[in-house]
Amino acid sequence: MPDATDPAAIRGWHAHVYYDTATRETAARLRERLGARFPNACLGRWHDVPVGPHPASMYQVAFSTADAAALIPFLALNRRGLTILVHPETGRPKGDHLQHALWMGAVLPLEASILPESE
Repeated sequence: MPDATDPAAIRGWHAHVYYDTATRETAARLRERLGARFPNACLGRWHDVPVGPHPASMYQVAFSTADAAALIPFLALNRRGLTILVHPETGRPKGDHLQHALWMGAVLPLEASILPESE
């Protein structure tokens, strides 16, 4: 496995798009646009309640390192006030979510105790 500080360690990316009842429709529109523009991205299930380390309703978008250079800026410009967590997938979930994460909007408190150090 490559050194965790080497970008070659990144196997893929996740974006977690957070929403509430007032912003669910905005999140749905963003999801539709993501699916149309990035057909190789995997749009995860809607979670209308907090799940895992995430403190709010969200859906996940999994995407490749090849799509990252276009998808991350797309999220930044099209999030319409939604909070989004973007993190690499290196096989080290705790570090990926807590130390290597990019936040768009508010930084939400993740439940770090349930994130394993490694897969």
